[in-house]
Amino acid sequence: MSFEAITAINEAEANARQMRADAAAAAKAADAAAVEEGKLAMEAARKKAAAEVKELRAKSDDKAKQDAMELASDTENKKAAMRARADARMDKAAALIVERVVNG
Repeated sequence: MSFEAITAINEAEANARQMRADAAAAAKAADAAAVEEGKLAMEAARKKAAAEVKELRAKSDDKAKQDAMELASDTENKKAAMRARADARMDKAAALIVERVVNG
């Protein structure tokens, strides 16, 4: 083999080693970029989920307050109706007692 052929083979081998090293470095950089992108995506998803939970919790609290106010109003209405019936019965009972005592 000639000296030029040996030199060409050595250069080709060196180029191949360099290309492998460059490819490995590029793969490592791509892997690091993908990991970082994944971390950012996970953080964004966590923040979005936290915001959604906060919004749903606020809506739930508002709904619970509204339901409690409706229940309290309904209870007050029932209480007023029962009180009115009790007052009417009280008047009848007092009249009956007075009648029995007077006629008695």
